[in-house]
Amino acid sequence: MEKQPLPADDDRAGTTDSVVDSYAGEESQEASCEPVARAGWNSKIEYFLAQVGFSVGLGNVWRFPYLCHQNGGGAFLLLYVLLMLVVGIPLFFLELAAGQAIRQGSIGVWKSISPRLAGIGYSSCVVCFFVALYYNVILAWSLFYLGNSFQYPLPWEQCPENRNVTVIECEKSSPTSYFWYRKALDITDSINETGSFNPYIVCCLLAAWTIVCLGMFKGIKTSVKVMYFSSVFPYVVLICFLIRGLLLDGALEGISYMFYPKLEIWGDVQVWRQAATQVFFALGLGFGSIIAYSSYNPKNNNCHRDAFTVSSINFLTSVLATLVVFAVLGFRAKGKVIECVVSNMKLLSMHSGHVDSTLLPSFNYSDPSSVGLEDYRAWFKQHGSSIPGNLTDCDLETEMQKGVEGTGLAFIAFTEAMSLLPGSPFWSTLFFLMLLNLGLSTMFGTMEGILTPLKDSFKPLAKNKTKLTIFSCVAGFLIGLLFTQRCGNYFVTMFDDYSATLPLIIVVVFETFSVSWVYGADRFLDDIEAMLGWRPSVVYKYLWKYICLLAMLGLLGASTIRMFITTPTYKAWNQDKASEEDLPYPNWALAVLALLIISAVMPVPLALILSVLRDRTKQTSRDTENGRYSIVRTDDKCETPMTDMSDPNQRNGGPLL
Repeated sequence: MEKQPLPADDDRAGTTDSVVDSYAGEESQEASCEPVARAGWNSKIEYFLAQVGFSVGLGNVWRFPYLCHQNGGGAFLLLYVLLMLVVGIPLFFLELAAGQAIRQGSIGVWKSISPRLAGIGYSSCVVCFFVALYYNVILAWSLFYLGNSFQYPLPWEQCPENRNVTVIECEKSSPTSYFWYRKALDITDSINETGSFNPYIVCCLLAAWTIVCLGMFKGIKTSVKVMYFSSVFPYVVLICFLIRGLLLDGALEGISYMFYPKLEIWGDVQVWRQAATQVFFALGLGFGSIIAYSSYNPKNNNCHRDAFTVSSINFLTSVLATLVVFAVLGFRAKGKVIECVVSNMKLLSMHSGHVDSTLLPSFNYSDPSSVGLEDYRAWFKQHGSSIPGNLTDCDLETEMQKGVEGTGLAFIAFTEAMSLLPGSPFWSTLFFLMLLNLGLSTMFGTMEGILTPLKDSFKPLAKNKTKLTIFSCVAGFLIGLLFTQRCGNYFVTMFDDYSATLPLIIVVVFETFSVSWVYGADRFLDDIEAMLGWRPSVVYKYLWKYICLLAMLGLLGASTIRMFITTPTYKAWNQDKASEEDLPYPNWALAVLALLIISAVMPVPLALILSVLRDRTKQTSRDTENGRYSIVRTDDKCETPMTDMSDPNQRNGGPLL
């Protein structure tokens, strides 16, 4: 059977009881001609706030800077931009156009392309739910730190004392590490040790889900009002931090280390994999949230321009966050290495009487505070190994690499740097309020990727939108209690590393294949031309059909191979050593990993099998009816509803799967 063109709004005019709200200005006239079918954005600004708020999240602040620093600095930036242009933006445009053309959530969009592909939308919903479960826990942590920021001195500035004796675990690590692992998480030594629930984090998680529920209470009409603050405020904070950070000693050194290009990384396959993965997740591809937000647009909205605008804002935000992170971390690292130099000079003074005078430095080591870092490192490289006392090298770059990824950056390294600033409670409050708002805007998009497809596909749910929202948030809170146990951080890592990566890549592979090969890239461009009034470049056809599809398959293959050839591990906190160590996941945890991946991907083959069985059942029923009744032939060649099914080769579309 041939695939019809993408359905127009009037095909579903009766499916919802909402009313179309058009953009102001030039788009209002076009929107007024559309059928009454679907609620919409009040303005283009609201739409941009929603899309940017969803795509710009915590990963821009704590994942991108780490990848950029570890993978060649400026060279990684060039690679990232290249992959953004040839893979990221075309796929982002594809999702925007599909949602805007069909005006349904992810389930409805792919079901319209082909009923056998409806499972793609369900997989997106499952992944969104997994992500929402652990993502809101990070918001709970941010709320906990935000609440503790309103005191002076900050509780993580100094090690606590027990009977006038400094706590050994804190003394071995650092005040910020101790507060994170012992006060905030009260973490166990491994994932096998569950421990009790952390009451403070449980309360913060309840507060986080309450905020999300209130923000989503009336759909996009309420969530967008929150986004006016949650999407803009992080930029204000980042700019404030950048200005303050550039005035700190060591900031320029940190930024120079950040952007120093290492072109040899272009030959490393793993760097390409990491860059592609970051592009993939930075734009939020496969979640269904892009489709959901775009489905509320009027038909004439220029989604092509939106794809470039949102992607550019996302990239520039990542660069801005990177500047901020490494300016502040440069300041922190500079302080650490200066302490290192002072400590080594004191050791040298203690052993100077037993050292050959020709090995002693020419600078005044009796005054440690006057010794420059470069002078010390130059002397240490020549004679350091010959001096008794176990002197150490004080390397700024090595110090900057400590704890600069994920929660280690936000809750340990960056937190420690802020504690060194004058007025530290103020900067700490700003930082964690920024994290909270970044997470909230992303959570709204993630929840929209769940709720919109379900409401569009099931009429009873559409009639009970508020109840569906409340039920989803309550379910998310109850299941999320898993992450509030003392071992909860290990489950957050598990979900973050495995519940989304492979399933989302598989979802996007099917999305690209269904549009470019099942429906047909040319026909999709025809629909976009009818929608926008002009035809996008034919380059998109070849990008969707070959470049993007092959790139996603390559990313899927590389990620799968890496998962099987390397034992999955997680970072555990060893209380006795007061340090992190890599531990392999136990067998039961590996089974949970496999279950997460399988349950997220399973809707795709299930929907395909059900659709095939349904078609066969209908065909059997049709054959029975044909045997019972004679076929009436007419002399005039009038077209009947069955005409299109009689000869599929008469039409120009591609066949269904």
